[in-house]
Amino acid sequence: MATLLIQNIHTLVTMDRERRELRQAAILVRDNVIEQVGTTAELPQTADDVLDLQGRHVVLPGLVNTHHHFFQTLTRVVPAAQDCSLFTWLQTLYPIWARLTAEDIYISAQIAAAELMLSGCTTASDHLYIYPNNCTLDDEIQAIQAIGLRFHASRGSMSVGESLGGLPPDSVVEREADILKDSQRLIEQYHDNARHAMLRMTLAPCSPFSVSPDLMRESAKLARTYPGVRLHTHLAENQSDVTYSLENFGMIPGDYAESVGWLGEDVWHAHCVQLSDDSIQKFGRTGTGVAHCPCSNMRLASGIAPIRKMLNHRVPVGIGVDGSASNDTNNLFQEARTAFLLARVRDCDPTVMSAREILEVATLGGARVLGRDDIGAIAPGMSADFIAINVDRHTFAGAHHDIVAALIFCSVDAVDYSFINGRKVVDQGQLTTIELPKLVETHNQRARRLLAG
Repeated sequence: MATLLIQNIHTLVTMDRERRELRQAAILVRDNVIEQVGTTAELPQTADDVLDLQGRHVVLPGLVNTHHHFFQTLTRVVPAAQDCSLFTWLQTLYPIWARLTAEDIYISAQIAAAELMLSGCTTASDHLYIYPNNCTLDDEIQAIQAIGLRFHASRGSMSVGESLGGLPPDSVVEREADILKDSQRLIEQYHDNARHAMLRMTLAPCSPFSVSPDLMRESAKLARTYPGVRLHTHLAENQSDVTYSLENFGMIPGDYAESVGWLGEDVWHAHCVQLSDDSIQKFGRTGTGVAHCPCSNMRLASGIAPIRKMLNHRVPVGIGVDGSASNDTNNLFQEARTAFLLARVRDCDPTVMSAREILEVATLGGARVLGRDDIGAIAPGMSADFIAINVDRHTFAGAHHDIVAALIFCSVDAVDYSFINGRKVVDQGQLTTIELPKLVETHNQRARRLLAG
């Protein structure tokens, strides 16, 4: 088994049980698992591969992205959708997404993953819910396996089109029997519930306004027959979402989720901007998670999710960048910084969220939301997922008295090194697993074709 030694770390943010922050630290990895953590003087001085950071980098666990739609990189900043709220934004883009091909899914997934990885993400969940023109979730899975990101693939779905009172056009919805059949196939083909798994499956009917209660119940039943398969959907994203739930189900979103069996430690919901206080308490009691997507919520004017209140009620909360056409970027450090600032704005109180608290949400919080106890911290026995950021960059000038807080208060546009499952995927700011300029060129060509119709 190969060994990897990272030594002479300026500051190591472990996120371990004691939340230790070590100076002049080191990490020893054996194969894909962290074996030792301590000071450089305490750890071995040799290994099969040694990276000497020369006291110039802060190292922390890789960030965890809990909600995304990779395919939307192809439709960023579409003029007709720039100034829309959620429902109008979706109705503007559905006809464009109906032209997606399998190659579009593959290329867009790699662009999204590249942007995530370069900005510090080592584990991501993606929610693919539209499958026109023979597109499959397999296309996305293969793309992510090639680039090297730890991945939770969500088999999304839409089954209630406009003719049945839903939001999406009938042309992009599927039969529920077909959805469930494909969901079972994907679980049995790809899901890996082992510790340190690189790929796990999630069942993810898209939203209350695009699937039936029956599909929600049957998806939950199916997922719960397989160990480690989780459930994910959008919930209470904005006031229109709440209104739809009241008009169609006679319940607010949190009560609707409960009525279809979508509360529990194996469930997490995206957004929850308009989640009621009673529902927050239910989420906390049941361990139901939330993916907080602040930039998307701001972009679509949906509101500000009450994550301080959620955390106070022990709701598992992680960060998500959401779709690349509603954000329109995939930088998790930027997302964490925005979440940190918005929490203070929402309560008009600078003490409601600290920099270290939001870093914990972006690492351990995301791991808990995804049901992982093997990522989110740098400690013996954990997966070897961590990132390194040079402390001498100009955006940290004057901030060395608290370099950990500077990761949130200041700007981190990209990481210098990233290791996923013990593999160096970013080396001195460059992806090692894919030729990025060629990928960007191909992606832009496909985006132009898609928008041209």
